[in-house]
Amino acid sequence: MIPRVLTALPVYNEERHLSEVLAEVRKHTREILVIDDGSQDRTQELLARERDIYVLRHTQNQGYGAALRSAFQYALAGQYDVLVTIDCDGQHEPKLIPELATAVYASPDQPADIVSGSRYLKPFPGASVPPIERRRINMQITEWLNERFGLDLTDSFCGFKAYRVDALASLRISEQGYAMPLQLWVQAAALKLKVVEFPVPLVYLDEDRSFGGSLDIADRRLAYYREVLDREISAMQLGCDAAPSPAVGRPALCGSAP
Repeated sequence: MIPRVLTALPVYNEERHLSEVLAEVRKHTREILVIDDGSQDRTQELLARERDIYVLRHTQNQGYGAALRSAFQYALAGQYDVLVTIDCDGQHEPKLIPELATAVYASPDQPADIVSGSRYLKPFPGASVPPIERRRINMQITEWLNERFGLDLTDSFCGFKAYRVDALASLRISEQGYAMPLQLWVQAAALKLKVVEFPVPLVYLDEDRSFGGSLDIADRRLAYYREVLDREISAMQLGCDAAPSPAVGRPALCGSAP
């Protein structure tokens, strides 16, 4: 079986990179979805010129997590086999899309549910040096997730991923902002999804890119991430009181120390 792959790009005010990134993505994948999360620049105008791509538009900006949730829903409704997500800021290499998608079924007996790009799994020649605060927060959150859930991650925030679409049906994504990956990891651990990391180059083109408002302050951003983690863990713990579905492994968190 040749998997049917959808590549999705969440975008918000990406007029600077959009045309160039889409041109490169087209070389490596057939079906492309762009989720325009309420852009206020020329993104919508540029998308109107594109052909042979699917476009979903949020009339108002909802957040990175909300854009990815829309991509998940679209992939499920379209009955795709693999969903690849790639950011549109020029910091991911589209030529790796086929390898990332193929990695989902690298083990046919037990395909991966999530193939997660990692910028820290192995060094690449010419790699960027990450901003100190971003690297510090990534390391703290990644180490905490590994200790808490027995994961073996090296990069908990990379947006370059491939998902087995059938596995997406068991996720309940509600976090609309940049902390959405943390909700994903908590649920992946609870559901015992198979996670594989895939090395990708570390590229930073815009070190001053804003997270929005107070989240540009590192300590506040870290506090926000911890708040989302605590909230998601509590939600999973509450689920222990209900009879679990045979296909859902949420009781994996029951009885765990916070």
